[in-house]
Amino acid sequence: MKNDMFDFNVLKFFGINTRTGKVLRPLPVRWEFPSPGWVKINTDGAARGYPGLATCRGIFRGSMGEFIEAFSAFLEVQTALVAEFYVVIHAMEEAQKMGLTNVWLECDSALVCAAFTAKTTVPWMLRNRWNACLNYCGEIRFTVTHIFREGNACADKLANLGFFS
Repeated sequence: MKNDMFDFNVLKFFGINTRTGKVLRPLPVRWEFPSPGWVKINTDGAARGYPGLATCRGIFRGSMGEFIEAFSAFLEVQTALVAEFYVVIHAMEEAQKMGLTNVWLECDSALVCAAFTAKTTVPWMLRNRWNACLNYCGEIRFTVTHIFREGNACADKLANLGFFS
């Protein structure tokens, strides 16, 4: 189907009910620079299968978009959810080692972003490290935002490259 008027009329002729959806308004999706003195961390985790081979990567950038650091990890067989939580935990552990005090974390998992403010179930094998991550975030100037995959292209591509390296 092309979802045009011809298709609609054919369905109507045969008495097939249709449902019309809401007209979606385009939403601009783009990567934004952090404020001066802040470091932005974009992360992404990926798994091929449920569970399947999993990988994660992250990239640290400064207020002018300059590259600071990147990391990657192969997680063997995990779910995508574990990969998403793992990469955020690892990113914050790296930020702590670097002594960062102004951190903007951006990831494409809405569930992981929500876990910073709500009581969300964190995979049991990561719970202790997650609590340590939350403690560190409480000690620094920290913000977390969700970004759609299209705006997180660099981290997304890095995570998917992990399947080929």
